[in-house]
Amino acid sequence: MADDKANAAAYWKANVSLITWSLVVWALVSYGFGILLRPMLMGISVGGADLGFWFAQQGSIITFIAIIFHYAWRLNKLDKEFGVEE
Repeated sequence: MADDKANAAAYWKANVSLITWSLVVWALVSYGFGILLRPMLMGISVGGADLGFWFAQQGSIITFIAIIFHYAWRLNKLDKEFGVEE
């Protein structure tokens, strides 16, 4: 019984860590690159627009979708590692 609780605690700790890093990347790309760092990214052109504008309009959405796929892939690996896969 204690081993199950320790296993569950380790699983959720790994899951929360994965969620935290996903949110950090998402915030950095959407808020950081799109708003805060936009003046520094103005000289770099992507598709006719500066890089800061691109991140604000498309880059953050593409990154968010990539984070979703990465989270699903990594969580499936975590499920197999801890023996809770479907």
